[in-house]
Amino acid sequence: MAKLNCILLIDDDSITNFINERLIRKLNVTNGVKVAMNGEEAIQYIEGLCEKGELCPELILLDINMPVMNGFEFIRAFENLNIKNKDKVKIIILTTSKNIKDVELLKSLGNFEFINKPLTEEKLFNCLSKITA
Repeated sequence: MAKLNCILLIDDDSITNFINERLIRKLNVTNGVKVAMNGEEAIQYIEGLCEKGELCPELILLDINMPVMNGFEFIRAFENLNIKNKDKVKIIILTTSKNIKDVELLKSLGNFEFINKPLTEEKLFNCLSKITA
């Protein structure tokens, strides 16, 4: 399996980010892992570095419930970005939410995969197989 250029974790829980980043680095599946604490921070990162061609994420693991800009708002903002290769970025919702309204809203926004926390080696490899296949 080829390494991804970058994986972006978007979650307001610093412990979850720490654990997920350690798992990703341990498995050596990417050249870089970036962390954003909310959707707005992630949009700023993507606009800034991706336009320069620096570590633009190929996989985004996105939490739904966050302050400042939640996962739904991030998806809408991401869709409006004018960046190269945006269509090659895979967004996967990684959340503890089992709320049917969240699932329905995600379906109305597009075809997003929805997996429940915690991120495991098996779940990560499943995500990666869909990108690198």
